[in-house]
Amino acid sequence: MKILSWNVNGIRAVTQKGFKDFLKKQKPDILCLQETKISGKDIEKNTFDFLDYKEYWHPADRPGYSGTAVLIKKDLIKKCSVKNGFGGKEFDREGRVQIVESEKFFLVNAYFPNAGEGLVRLGYKMKFDSALFGYLKKLEKKKSVVLCGDFNVAHQEIDLANPASNQGSAGFTPEERNWMSKFLKAGFIDTFRHFFPNKVQYSYWTYRFGARSRNVGWRLDYFCASEKIIKNIKKSYILDQIMGSDHCPVGIDLAI
Repeated sequence: MKILSWNVNGIRAVTQKGFKDFLKKQKPDILCLQETKISGKDIEKNTFDFLDYKEYWHPADRPGYSGTAVLIKKDLIKKCSVKNGFGGKEFDREGRVQIVESEKFFLVNAYFPNAGEGLVRLGYKMKFDSALFGYLKKLEKKKSVVLCGDFNVAHQEIDLANPASNQGSAGFTPEERNWMSKFLKAGFIDTFRHFFPNKVQYSYWTYRFGARSRNVGWRLDYFCASEKIIKNIKKSYILDQIMGSDHCPVGIDLAI
């Protein structure tokens, strides 16, 4: 099973930038999307017709903001169920979390809040992080969990190009990094670091300053998995040659 995750920075924008060609070439069994930026009304108006996939949308209440989606190959639909949100209007109204349940594991698609300019949303983000962590531990009592998405945090200095100048910046605050450490110590494994402990590779580049052409980036997008299922994960990778967003897709190959 090939599972990909991608912050597309607007689903309508990325569909004009070769998104269907990306699906045809990569052929993921499940694709988790973040920052879809489309309202419920606009979803009803648009027929995306994503080939052999069924679409599950979780838009934010606020039009043009946040939102997630899951695309599942139609031959897998009967083996999966999809739930939007993990409880509480404070978080679910921003369309940030979807849960795919299969026979063997839960796949959670998450778009973590950005701490924002001047860290104005750091408190909200830490509250979200804590609430989601508690929810994931409850799921894990039933079966293994795979969590993917844009975490909006670079965990270690190796995960961004300029750690010294970004100390305390959104995505690299002590609070966010400490949460990530706590999360991993609680039994979740960063699959990319599991396979590549010392590899420098990024999944996000600002549109400014020619950052992507110079590879001045951050690793903000992750697949993390319960210890019980890590043996089934055969590959973890970053598809940094794929364009169309300020993020690139990340993925795992799962034998289950």
